[in-house]
Amino acid sequence: MGRGGSGSGGGSAAAAVGGMSESVLRKVLMSYAYVGIWIFLSFTVIVYNKYILDRKLYNWPFPISLTMIHMAFCSSLAFVLVKGIRLVETPAAMSRQLYISSVVPIGALYSLSLWFSNSAYIYLSVSFIQMLKALMPVAVYSIGVLFKKETFRTQSFINMVSISVGVAIAAYGEAHFDTWGVILQLGAVAFEATRLVLIQILLTSKGINLNPITSLYYVAPCCLVFLSVPWLIVELPLLMDAPSFKPDLFIFGTNSLCAFALNLAVFLLVGKTSALTMNVAGVVKDWLLIAFSWSVIRDTVTAINLAGYGIAFLGVAYYNHAKLQALKAKEAQKKSTHPLDDEESGSRLLEEKREGGSGEIGLGRKSDTQD
Repeated sequence: MGRGGSGSGGGSAAAAVGGMSESVLRKVLMSYAYVGIWIFLSFTVIVYNKYILDRKLYNWPFPISLTMIHMAFCSSLAFVLVKGIRLVETPAAMSRQLYISSVVPIGALYSLSLWFSNSAYIYLSVSFIQMLKALMPVAVYSIGVLFKKETFRTQSFINMVSISVGVAIAAYGEAHFDTWGVILQLGAVAFEATRLVLIQILLTSKGINLNPITSLYYVAPCCLVFLSVPWLIVELPLLMDAPSFKPDLFIFGTNSLCAFALNLAVFLLVGKTSALTMNVAGVVKDWLLIAFSWSVIRDTVTAINLAGYGIAFLGVAYYNHAKLQALKAKEAQKKSTHPLDDEESGSRLLEEKREGGSGEIGLGRKSDTQD
């Protein structure tokens, strides 16, 4: 009887291990699926925007109008998801005063960032734009130091200089360099970096965390209002002078749908994996876009371009690695300051295991939350 019991116990243990292996494999496969979906949608939106705005392709060079279409579409769907089917909940602490003082400035910066970045596609190749976007960590770090959200360190400064040098080399090797296009893209990077820092100052520090869907719910209508001002002055007169143009509803509808789906993919990717996974996936996407720009769109990519971007890429990789190490150190410090909590949770776990395996359920829930 003892042997039979031990055999059945061994079988149960093997089944449990097999079940855990299947669960881990399923999570890994789902993580890869989320990464693949995000890369595909991000890739599609960038190439689609380039196709619509480029004078040599669809030839509709109205970046403000395109951005406003995106914002109107996204804000409408976000309203349905938040207020209609209640897929996500809005922060309870979001008052009218907080919205005006915090969300409105962020919306203004986001509208400028989108306007400038979409405008750059008219003048620059997709590959060169991706290379210029490598300056984002430099801009975020510099503005973070300026607003005292980052601490100035010599090592970090050297890292930022290496990224900047790499992008400068890539720009030097650009075959179709356009000064105005570079100014627009650098402006977009600066506005986006300022927006990211202000989110920390105006929202995160007050305990308000917005996911991509609630961000669209609050920020997209605000962007639409801000963009309407330059649209009335810059693009509306041009659109009125070209009344013969009839926008293709399929082109603009699918383009807007891809833009909204991208935000949903960000929600899934960050929620089910981590922001670091998204950064790593972003590096893969950038290289794919450069390859696509060279092989399909036939943009010129020189050896100097690739060498410069390679240097910038290594600098960005080191930046992400340093951020990860700092995050791990911060988590370790939190755990060390609460040793009693760890002891209590450990004793509870032992008690649950003694009671018959309910501890496995608790561990499963914990890992789900962490993912």
